[in-house]
Amino acid sequence: MYAEQRYKLIVDRLNETGRVSVTELAQRFKVTPETIRRDLDHLAEQSLLQRVHGGAVARRTVVVEPDTGERAQTNRAQKNRIAQACAAYLARRGTGSLFVDAGSTTSLVVPLLPVSFGPVVTNDPAIAGTAAKAGFSTRILPGNIRHVTLAAVGAETVAAVEQLHTDVAILGTNGMDKEGFTTPDIEEAAVKSAFVTMAAFRIVVADSSKAGVTTLRTFAALSDVDVLITDSGLPTHFADIAKKNGIEVVYA
Repeated sequence: MYAEQRYKLIVDRLNETGRVSVTELAQRFKVTPETIRRDLDHLAEQSLLQRVHGGAVARRTVVVEPDTGERAQTNRAQKNRIAQACAAYLARRGTGSLFVDAGSTTSLVVPLLPVSFGPVVTNDPAIAGTAAKAGFSTRILPGNIRHVTLAAVGAETVAAVEQLHTDVAILGTNGMDKEGFTTPDIEEAAVKSAFVTMAAFRIVVADSSKAGVTTLRTFAALSDVDVLITDSGLPTHFADIAKKNGIEVVYA
């Protein structure tokens, strides 16, 4: 059996059981434990599983989602640099209308936006306030406010997005893996997906701690995103995967 065949069967087994052991897999495939350890290490590098003592477990798809205060203080220095890099990238682009997604990193971009951009459309009341105070023409989307992220979500929000076309969407994410970009909440994922669909150009701003993390719902495939602005801690293997899917990776 070729290694690629074992990789697929290992991942299938993990999807069924949530956990595999080196001993079990060695017996199943009639190979040495050392071979299985190498297989698991390879799959872990591809963000397809998490290595543990004696085997591996499936990547968790349910996480405890931090509130806005906690998110604002996590990896603050990296997020500030990413926001500055995003503003500089947009300045080189020139001008355009914007969707700005709710999030701790996206919120840092808004005060730095070039004055040539606008209007700003967002589902985050705090971002809307920041944009309006900065003098940008601002539209806040309707919907129900999530208590965790304080973002407007729901069918009304999605329907409002689907009536608009912007030049650029600036998106945050809770996780990014080889399948795409993910978030824990299904309703928030629907709004993000609508931003991706209705914008001509999509930028994800995310610090490197999000790489290899998978949460409940994928809102964009890697090929749906044009630019990832991140920090230098992004794992090389994930950067390679992103580039192979047409993403320009910008390091802050």
